[in-house]
Amino acid sequence: MPAGLKDHELRQELAAEVHARPFMLLQAPERATHLALLTDEQAAEGDRAQVAALCARYAAAPPAADANFHLAELDGFRLRWERHTEFSTYTFLACEPIPEARFSAPVIERVPQDWLAALPGEILVAVHVEVEPQDSVELDPEDLPRILGTDNFAGAQVSGGAANAFMNFAVLEDGYGRLLLRHKRLKPRQAGRLLQRLLEVETYRMMALLALPLARRYGGVLSEAERRLTAMTGKMTELKALEDERALLGDLTELSSEVEKVQAATAYRFGAARAYFELVNRRIEELREERIEGYQTFSEFFGRRLTPAMRTCEAVGVRLADLSRRVARVGQLLRTRVDVQLEAQNRDLLESMDRRVKLQTRLQETVEGFSVVAISYYLVSLIGYAAKSLKSSGLPLDPALVMGLSIPVVALLVWFGVRRLRKLATRSVERQEK
Repeated sequence: MPAGLKDHELRQELAAEVHARPFMLLQAPERATHLALLTDEQAAEGDRAQVAALCARYAAAPPAADANFHLAELDGFRLRWERHTEFSTYTFLACEPIPEARFSAPVIERVPQDWLAALPGEILVAVHVEVEPQDSVELDPEDLPRILGTDNFAGAQVSGGAANAFMNFAVLEDGYGRLLLRHKRLKPRQAGRLLQRLLEVETYRMMALLALPLARRYGGVLSEAERRLTAMTGKMTELKALEDERALLGDLTELSSEVEKVQAATAYRFGAARAYFELVNRRIEELREERIEGYQTFSEFFGRRLTPAMRTCEAVGVRLADLSRRVARVGQLLRTRVDVQLEAQNRDLLESMDRRVKLQTRLQETVEGFSVVAISYYLVSLIGYAAKSLKSSGLPLDPALVMGLSIPVVALLVWFGVRRLRKLATRSVERQEK
């Protein structure tokens, strides 16, 4: 490294990532058992502890504290462990002659049974593997169904004709599938890479298919939800009262909640299924398979059942997204109708309040008129008493004349006074409202 230059803190980690999970080196004849156990994302520590415990039994080096991959040479077999996001794989291998009765006495029988029983998770994939050397006796095609335990299997020349692979993708009575790899001119690393790809095809296939039960389960739920939404949409043109619209809006909100629950339950699984399906297709392409006359290839085998299953999951996902948009759209329309109805009611209420205010104003003006008359009457009466008192004192006044002349003056002054008070009260109320 030139002087003065500094490594990025992640340089070593990122550079080592492409070398983190090397392929196995296989020297035929080779036998293996492959397990894939489904676990949650928090199970990595438990998986690592189990691998460390097995290594400790055979005095082998344990995996690193944060490792997601480990290779170990144990007594009579090898272990290849990989930790993925949702599952862990355990591949047990032994380089030994293939028995005359193929797939008998599998390698996993050498693994401590109590250790196997303590593995976290549930088995999703279990496959016995046999890799036959180049000088093996040629197989009789009639024997393949018996060897693989079923007549429904896939077979092809792979790696540019360097090997023949036959796999049943089934769960036989012993709980395992079978993979037979006929070595022709594979180098050890090529053989390890080929076996890893074939095992990944089976593992990723099963992981992708985890979405299919969800698609089947929620397909009927979506059909019922679509029927309910169609019925609700039809009722929108028949609604009259605001209460009916609010009731329908409540039903629509409940339906929207149910759709969101289905989305929450399926979104991750459907997304993972798409990713796993893409990995399956990529691994099959990497096999570079060529047809063996009389057998269906791996791509044909998966195209018959896996692809339609993934299309089903994709269709349910599309239906779910479309239904969610439709529910949101209908809900928006219904809320708009309710808002319009509320605005109309508010307008009618304001008009009614305006009429009431006008009536109150007129009544107030009438009351003010009576008030002016009453106050003027009392004031004129007081003026009359005052005029009578002054006349008794000797002033030449006619009380009746004085009262008559004071009436218009008093009435006008009282009217102005009442009006002034009303204006002052109105301004005070307006200031308080502001």
